[in-house]
Amino acid sequence: MSRLGNLGARLYRGEVGYDFVGHRKFWYGLSVLITITAIVGVVVRGLNMGIEFEGGAVFTTPKTSASVEHTTEAAEQISGHQAIVQELGSGGMRVQIAGVETDTSTEVKEKLAEELKVNSEDIDAQLVGPSWGEQIANKAWQGLGIFMVLVVIYLAIAFEWRMALAALVALIHDLTITVGVYSLVGFEVTPGTVIGLLTILGYSLYDTVVVFDGLREGSKGVTKQTKFTYSEIANRSINGTLVRSINTTVVALLPVAGLLFIGGGLLGGGMLNDIALSLFVGLAAGAYSSIFIATPLVADLKEREPQMKALRKRVLAKRAKAEEREGRDVYGDEDDGPQDAPPAGVTGQRDAEPHAASAASGQRRERPSPQRGGRGKGRPSGRRR
Repeated sequence: MSRLGNLGARLYRGEVGYDFVGHRKFWYGLSVLITITAIVGVVVRGLNMGIEFEGGAVFTTPKTSASVEHTTEAAEQISGHQAIVQELGSGGMRVQIAGVETDTSTEVKEKLAEELKVNSEDIDAQLVGPSWGEQIANKAWQGLGIFMVLVVIYLAIAFEWRMALAALVALIHDLTITVGVYSLVGFEVTPGTVIGLLTILGYSLYDTVVVFDGLREGSKGVTKQTKFTYSEIANRSINGTLVRSINTTVVALLPVAGLLFIGGGLLGGGMLNDIALSLFVGLAAGAYSSIFIATPLVADLKEREPQMKALRKRVLAKRAKAEEREGRDVYGDEDDGPQDAPPAGVTGQRDAEPHAASAASGQRRERPSPQRGGRGKGRPSGRRR
């Protein structure tokens, strides 16, 4: 068995582990800090919404010798709106201009072809009206809301409402962090981003449900024993699935990292960046929230129940008695205190008495061997001749 597999087995048996639930306040504070940073980034910098949501035009040019800076400046002067230009791997340019109306798109296309010294017929133009983009945005929010409601209902039925609430908090946490990273990085928000968000929410739920399932199995009949509290059982459930969570997260992040840094960074794929960034951030945030937020939050909610409070008291009382009993066994000889000094003239007598007793107890007492009838009487060995 490999070292990682051996570690996983020891974590599952509870031989080693990290106290996730015991240090939950630290991780709660860290999560709140990250979430506040993401919200501030969205408020201050905003989101770079794609034309699918705001409306506009996207012009894809053939190979040209013009630079990105020159193309950006020319597109903004021609259209009168802010332009986002990205160089493609084929040597062409992807020019995105928000706010361009359908009536003026043909004129913008022809002037852009003159500036870049390419044929206008070779430029691919995609036009999106503002009303259609607004409908796409509304549909995306509706789909996200329906997804959240269905998730909460399913978890409440399959597990319990506390686990459903904790999973919902973890999902909102993952969404907020992913959106905040998009705002800070400045990546464009497209329908591919929405697809990536829905994908990572499903992955986050998968990891959370695995831990919840182990917690449900481990907490059956929890009030009938006095060995572990509910928080300790929850912590054992996290440690039991820790190696599995790490392995699945790393395996999922490796291809996504290749898609983001190689496909999007080196090859210049526009849509690849939109999907890969949401997947990369969301997968990491989902693994983090299922371990450090969802399960500790369930333990906090369960510990408020009267039955769990009574269980904690019984467990702590039993441990206190066991420690007290162990302390008496280890230090019991020291509790008698010092002996009073014997009066003068009695020391020799007291010292002699134990020696006499030990000498008497050390003497062997010859016991006659049992005789069987009159056979062998008077013979040393008792044997017949």
